[in-house]
Amino acid sequence: MAQNKKKILTQARDELTNELDPAATEFDDQTVAAESEKISVADLKKRSVIGAFSYFGTTLVLNIIALIANFLLMAFLDPADFGIYGFVIQINAILVFFSDVGLASSLIQKQRQPNEGDYHTVFWTQQALSWLIFLIALIIVATGFVSDKTGAAGNWILLAMALSFPLATLKTVSSIKLTREMQFHKLIIPQIFEQIFYNLVLIVLAWRGFGVMAYAYAILARSLIGVIVMMIIKPYRPKWLFDQQSFKGTIKFGLKFQANDLLARIKDNLFYLVVGWQLPAAQFGYISWAKNWSMYPYNLTVQNIMNITFPTFSRLQDRLDLLRRAIEKSIFFITTAIFPILTGMVTFIYPLTVVVSSYAKWQPAISSFVLFTLAIAWSAISSPLTNTLNATGRINQTLKLMIFWTILTWALTFPLMSWLGFTGVAWSAFLISFTSFIPVILVKKFTHFRLWENIWRQLVASLVMAAVALAGQTYWLQNLGWLIAGGIISGGVYLITLFLCGRQKLLAEIKSLRSK
Repeated sequence: MAQNKKKILTQARDELTNELDPAATEFDDQTVAAESEKISVADLKKRSVIGAFSYFGTTLVLNIIALIANFLLMAFLDPADFGIYGFVIQINAILVFFSDVGLASSLIQKQRQPNEGDYHTVFWTQQALSWLIFLIALIIVATGFVSDKTGAAGNWILLAMALSFPLATLKTVSSIKLTREMQFHKLIIPQIFEQIFYNLVLIVLAWRGFGVMAYAYAILARSLIGVIVMMIIKPYRPKWLFDQQSFKGTIKFGLKFQANDLLARIKDNLFYLVVGWQLPAAQFGYISWAKNWSMYPYNLTVQNIMNITFPTFSRLQDRLDLLRRAIEKSIFFITTAIFPILTGMVTFIYPLTVVVSSYAKWQPAISSFVLFTLAIAWSAISSPLTNTLNATGRINQTLKLMIFWTILTWALTFPLMSWLGFTGVAWSAFLISFTSFIPVILVKKFTHFRLWENIWRQLVASLVMAAVALAGQTYWLQNLGWLIAGGIISGGVYLITLFLCGRQKLLAEIKSLRSK
């Protein structure tokens, strides 16, 4: 009976693997079993937890560095400078799509262990695509197609970004291997050096009067140092090998994954490119500033945890009981961290622009900032769930979601812009964020995870924190000392309220991370 059960489970797993990757038929049952045994459930949990804390701790430090840099840039640069850089960023983000056909994500998602042919195939494919991107960027600059919006400095920034693509592909295989091995503490080391060098060069050059051109030098410095550090940590030497069968096997999943990415870029980057084309540089600078600042908590918490949960959830896709618990823990800890940050940003942004006189020029963007930030609260819940759909092979469902969100973004935003001006962009993002309940429904169909149980305490604590922060506005507006004190007091109120509402839940979740 036990042997029959094992045989049935092995066959089912092989069918799922072959559906995603026909090349997997080359491997026998012993290969699959060895891969499964290589990382046990307990070891998987241990590596995920260590990775999560490593990612979060390191990213916290890096975001603090980035925040300091951006606080300085807010004083050194004008809204128009942010508008130029924001416009170039959207062009670059669209080009990013063509630099990858989803092969890297496919190798991470595979249940079986990729072979060297898989890795070399991904490397050379991305090398070819990355140089194609550089050629496209060169043509854009040479024809002067966007020069009216970017100027000479913007063109140099675009070329610097384009050159970073071939450099980034040198890290691809090493990153995939570290991710599959769940060696997240090593994976973040290049990011540390990249962020430090990027912000250091950017701040010094902006301070020295280089203006928006400082971004071009900072981007090149970041790319070069990232490659050097990654090659020291996880060396990879490419060989002249291209496996057509491997390419066909991985691209089946990769193209579906990339289709989602294409829609995401149409929904976000191409959309913002059109918006930037229509608006004056200063107004688009307000949008870029508000959008970028609102994303800091998301990048700190959601994005980093998703980098870990994608390979983790992929390994657990056949263990729905463990997957359900992993989803609940992810949502609990993400919302515990991000809700107070978002609350503090919304309630203290206006006092900050009053207390620091050089920030007063950003006051027209405050309403956009608040709306974008509130929209992120929904993303903190929906993004891990769409990540779950991708990790468990349900790409078609996320594809439909992206189509829906793309159509809604384009259909809703431009009428709101004609009515409310540039603030209509943020209003659209805020209203669309309420559709985030759809991924909740989709994931509940196969995991039956508990959402409300894992967020209500954080929500209550955040509302109490907001009430205290708003009640003390007259004090926070007096000077920088009062403003800092207000942030500390409000944060303390959140922690106390959370502890009163959910002491047992909080302690139990923390304890569960330490258990085997």
